[in-house]
Amino acid sequence: MTWTSDQIRETFLDFYGKRGHRRTSSLSLVPPGDPTLLFTNAGMVQFKDVFTGRSSVNYTRATSSQKCLRVSGKHNDLENVGRTRRHHTFFEMLGNFSFGDYFKEGAIESAWELLTEVYKLDTSKLFVTVHPDDDEARQLWAKISSLPPEKIVDDPENFWSMGDTGPCGPCSEIHIDQGEEVTGDDRLLEIWNLVFMQYDRDDSGTLTPLPAPSIDTGMGLERLAAVLQGQTSNYHSDLFTPIINKAAELAGVTYERSDSEQDVALRVIADHSRSAAFLIADGIYPSNEGRGYVIRRVMRRAMRFGRKLGLDGLFLVHTCAAVVETMGSAFPELAKKADVIRQYVQREEESFGRTLVAGLRRLDKAFEEFSGDKRIPGEVAFELYDTHGFPLDLTEQAAEEHGYAVDADGFQTAMERQRAAGRQSWRGVGDLSRWERLREQVGESVFTGYEVDEDSACVVAVLDDGTTIVTDRTPFYAESGGQVGDTGVITGANASFKVTDTQSPLEGLIVHTGELLEGRFETGQQVSMRVSTMDRDLTRKNHSATHLLHYALREVLGEHVKQGGSLVGPHRLRFDFSHFGPVTPEETQRIEQLVNERIVRNEAVQTDVMAKEQAMKAGAIAFFGDKYGDLVRVLTITEDSVEFCGGTHVRATGDIGLFKIVAEGSVSSGVRRIEAATGMDALKWVHDRETMLQSVANALEVGVPEVESKLKKLRKDHSKLEKKLKVLEDKARVAGVADADPELIGGVKVLTLALENVQGGALRDMADKARNKLGSGVVLVVSQNGPKVALLVAVTDDLKGRLPAGKLLGQIAPLVGGRGGGRPDLAQGGGSDPSGIPAAVDKLKELIA
Repeated sequence: MTWTSDQIRETFLDFYGKRGHRRTSSLSLVPPGDPTLLFTNAGMVQFKDVFTGRSSVNYTRATSSQKCLRVSGKHNDLENVGRTRRHHTFFEMLGNFSFGDYFKEGAIESAWELLTEVYKLDTSKLFVTVHPDDDEARQLWAKISSLPPEKIVDDPENFWSMGDTGPCGPCSEIHIDQGEEVTGDDRLLEIWNLVFMQYDRDDSGTLTPLPAPSIDTGMGLERLAAVLQGQTSNYHSDLFTPIINKAAELAGVTYERSDSEQDVALRVIADHSRSAAFLIADGIYPSNEGRGYVIRRVMRRAMRFGRKLGLDGLFLVHTCAAVVETMGSAFPELAKKADVIRQYVQREEESFGRTLVAGLRRLDKAFEEFSGDKRIPGEVAFELYDTHGFPLDLTEQAAEEHGYAVDADGFQTAMERQRAAGRQSWRGVGDLSRWERLREQVGESVFTGYEVDEDSACVVAVLDDGTTIVTDRTPFYAESGGQVGDTGVITGANASFKVTDTQSPLEGLIVHTGELLEGRFETGQQVSMRVSTMDRDLTRKNHSATHLLHYALREVLGEHVKQGGSLVGPHRLRFDFSHFGPVTPEETQRIEQLVNERIVRNEAVQTDVMAKEQAMKAGAIAFFGDKYGDLVRVLTITEDSVEFCGGTHVRATGDIGLFKIVAEGSVSSGVRRIEAATGMDALKWVHDRETMLQSVANALEVGVPEVESKLKKLRKDHSKLEKKLKVLEDKARVAGVADADPELIGGVKVLTLALENVQGGALRDMADKARNKLGSGVVLVVSQNGPKVALLVAVTDDLKGRLPAGKLLGQIAPLVGGRGGGRPDLAQGGGSDPSGIPAAVDKLKELIA
């Protein structure tokens, strides 16, 4: 049987689905609610909290084909992509998981059955590795697989952990011998890793057996597809060949499956096209920071390799289209976002064309700067890489062509410094261990604020000298999804506390911070909790308006619009979203109109709690970066806006009152921001502008309807007056020439006029008037116009044969950083160095003398 990648993926999922595993959809490449990860990089990411015990699911077995992205690490350094058989940025991880259900025997038994009886791999080519201390796994492999002892190999590195502490355990890797024709490390290929999570490691490194050991496995689809399709390189499977062939077709070359630079470039383009298409489909767009910066780097690297193949025009947009065509059936989001992918890739290609020119200019400047030792410093090479998208090998190639070397070690030092900064910025915030310990001690807080604004509760912790209070239940909403935390008061016997903020540092734990007004609170004390209903009501209006704004933006600007962040408070609504350029006044008006139309309808706002999978099938939109459990709250505001949201909202759209956009601007490349007001805040904003407009009308002595026409007339009149004034000023300067006295140099009358902000015809008028006054002689008119210098030399007819104006000007213009020329009687030029004006005047006199 000839296996296709789609068949391999479906067979895997079906195999485990029939064995009681829940088939879960692939997580987005942006791991929701996990600040420790830049991208989803393994199949177990969506089950991370299940393994650590922070959350639970209503099933004990799962299977998935997870989209993954890695741009650094042991097997994913960008510089290796395309040069080895199995380095990739984007890849798929097939996995099966057990949460306290089956363990080693079940994992080994099913894996061996799938590989040998379903995929029918040759058992004589397979062998496995186990941890030296894992006798149980060794014995199970011998019993289940009948592999001889020499094919069950000890490997001390076969131990996996989620971090320095927490769930961990030994693992077993399944390898295949690819044959003698494959040399080096590539011959023995790891295809599947079975992780046996059986311990909990504490801060001291002590391993304690877990009460419910679990299974986490991962098998790269790209590797398995290559093996089943009889290939020794992942790039030669059907996951890559259609994209490679498209790139080769566009470049007019043939892919020869070699290590030539041409074939490396084709593989890089194919790999990076996959990453770009999937990232854009998941709402990550090119920018200069965070995840957007990663996709920009990957795309520009592909474009640079394309230029090595002679692809100077748009090509990545076509290879990304090949990705959609190749993988769109397995990942419908690709087909759905095909137009968005095309638009963003095309924009980035066009932008990089301009950036490339700027980078080459910077390189030319570096050749001048370091011409002495013929060596480009590492910092400059990194600047070219970081700012202009030049990979190191491109800089080295260009340098070599000019006889220069590049400080590669200095480049790597600068690169590592940036990586360290990146790792630091994505480590997350807060002392999680502190809150984890607290949650273990006091349990989870129950949020009751969907139903009530007031509630009674029991204090379970008082922290930070009485400025932080935790209760067993609370009506206070903790900041989440862009909505600010509630404020209000907590009162007890002879004690009161002003809540200024509510946060949830850990899922299930709600923390109130603020000011102790009187008395003191103690653990076990019964308290009354009252949310500030005024602030909450205002926040509700703004939060519901945010959802309507999201709908209107997608309706007016297009479905590529995706939330990039928001802030919703009592008097403020801020919404960041992806879009190519500024929102026009006409678009802004249409967006406002759509939102206010929905408000006027006064339709009921509905909130339903349902399974996440059911909500996704119903078309609910998940907000960017938010984390959702198996059960989710789905907010429906008219038929147009259906989204996941755990915030608090109005009961009907009419409660919002009025919606008004007050500002729109750019946050970063490809990300815009709208600020808006609702209700009485929106009305106040409108009233303030009306008052301002009336003041302007009063000052212009017209009615409000005539303000625009009056201002246009005033601007037109002002422009006319400015032009008249300029003419009069120039005439005054020309008239002033009559008062200037010439010098006699070598028997020739020489008149020099030093002026400011005189150009063109006015200069010529002055020169003509001065020349006529002299009767016989040479005139030099110099005008400084900001950082520029204008020069004009005029010579009378009797002297133009002996002292031609063009030659005189040609020798003095370089002294002001410029050049010029003209006829023997009149020559004009300029420069960019006003400091050279005295030297130019002296040079003219010297030439005449």
